[in-house]
Amino acid sequence: MRPAKWMSAVCLSTLLLTTALSGCGNDEESGTEKTEIVLSGWGGNPVEKKLLNEVLADFEKEHPNIDVKLNTINDQYMDVLKTRLIGGTAADVFYLDAFEAPALIETGAIEPLNKYVTEDFDIDDFEKPMIDAFRSKGELYGLPKDYSTLALFYNKKMFKEHGISGPPKTWEELERIAKKVTDEEKQVYGLGVMPQIERLYYLAESQGGEVITDGRASFADDKVVKAIQPIVDMHLKDKSAATPSEVGAGQSAGEMFGRRKAAMVVEGNWNIPYMEDTFPDIDYGTAELPTVNGKKGTMSFTVGYAMNSESEHKKESWELIEYLTGKEGMKKWTSKGLALPTRKSVAAELGFDQDELRRPLVKGASYATVWQDGPSLPIVMNNFNNQFLSAYLGDRTLKEALKDAEEQANREIKVTE
Repeated sequence: MRPAKWMSAVCLSTLLLTTALSGCGNDEESGTEKTEIVLSGWGGNPVEKKLLNEVLADFEKEHPNIDVKLNTINDQYMDVLKTRLIGGTAADVFYLDAFEAPALIETGAIEPLNKYVTEDFDIDDFEKPMIDAFRSKGELYGLPKDYSTLALFYNKKMFKEHGISGPPKTWEELERIAKKVTDEEKQVYGLGVMPQIERLYYLAESQGGEVITDGRASFADDKVVKAIQPIVDMHLKDKSAATPSEVGAGQSAGEMFGRRKAAMVVEGNWNIPYMEDTFPDIDYGTAELPTVNGKKGTMSFTVGYAMNSESEHKKESWELIEYLTGKEGMKKWTSKGLALPTRKSVAAELGFDQDELRRPLVKGASYATVWQDGPSLPIVMNNFNNQFLSAYLGDRTLKEALKDAEEQANREIKVTE
């Protein structure tokens, strides 16, 4: 793909408020000049919003020459961001999901950051999979602000009732436990499953196959089929796994788990505050995901801060990114445990690496597969998920479903080139 030619950026505040212009403004009382930069991101829960505003206020105190204007995009974030980048009205700094990073990097819309990073910034402090998610051809295009891996959530009471001493260490052990605790008559299953490639990616590649090869979908490969066939078999043959919708829990594995319809689910850090708020009486634990073929694996979902390559205030934009992803800013942002810090030192300082529930999630960070695999991944995801469900429900074989999905994905990928 050839890089898009982006128009020169203008300050987003002009577009939204029509009362201020991008750039420097005069502080009439102090006589000093301030530079306004715009930060775009999506909305979060009230606690996250409060934390971010506090971190930005701390930054402005330490950088009195910079004002940060927070612009929240609540719906269709990437569509809005891309439109603004093309139109020259995008923010100076913006959230960038690792999932979307490869395609956006190709356009030339993101400023390379290598030249800004100093030794004191301590790049090596970041969890490697998360920082590498924003690299391309040796250049750094973003800095990860937080992440979550996946871990196994298990109901301690249900385990105890069935004489199970602890969480499974291997996938084979998970299958045995799932069968043991399942009670179809009561619609209680051993494993709650989210039938999505974003949850199964690490498992799909555990037998040596690849979901994407050279930008093309390749998930109909026999090695991939073999790797995820056990998920289908648990549902159709063992009857020990089910999706949330099959037990009236909507689309949430967390709700399925909280309502005691599943003894085990594979979920991320976000499930911990959800359980605290919604199902506080459930006695549960977390563990690293069971090994497959003797190897550890999990998924990681991470978001970074990126700089608009057409920003007129790159120096100030870097100062903001540096602060937000530095040790002080990251510590405050992740202090409530709603997201995990991508800096190892911050995780240790906050005690997340020793926390009973979050420790398995933190341990998984070093070996996680980041939810990212080139510009074609969004197309691959949509086609895989659409067809995989039909195999999971038993409408056709897994091989047939994935073959059709792969062919359709590659037709769509070809059109975009």
